[in-house]
Amino acid sequence: QVQLVESGGGLVPAGGSLRLSCAASVRILNFNSMGWYRRAPGKERDLVATITSDGRINYADSVKGRFTISRDNAKNTVYLQMNSLQPEDTAVYSCNALNSLGWGYWGQGTQVTVSS
Repeated sequence: QVQLVESGGGLVPAGGSLRLSCAASVRILNFNSMGWYRRAPGKERDLVATITSDGRINYADSVKGRFTISRDNAKNTVYLQMNSLQPEDTAVYSCNALNSLGWGYWGQGTQVTVSS
């Protein structure tokens, strides 16, 4: 059974940094891609960043230059380093894993709150 567990969220002032972690219960190389998504209050869930098994990376325009996604295959963990956080980054951040059959798995999410 696939489980994704996020951690690292919290409350930070504008301009601050956080690093989110997503630990998988299985080998993350089993997945075609993994990524981070976020849902702000009253809004749809949006893509933040994805990384494929061969290392290709994609970012939402709103986070380019501020956020960095990475993966540690040995630890079966994906990270999201978030710098220069702004109040508009406030959201629940969720980890996603997508396998070769198109099945997606989600973590429970972690709250990120950026104060102005």
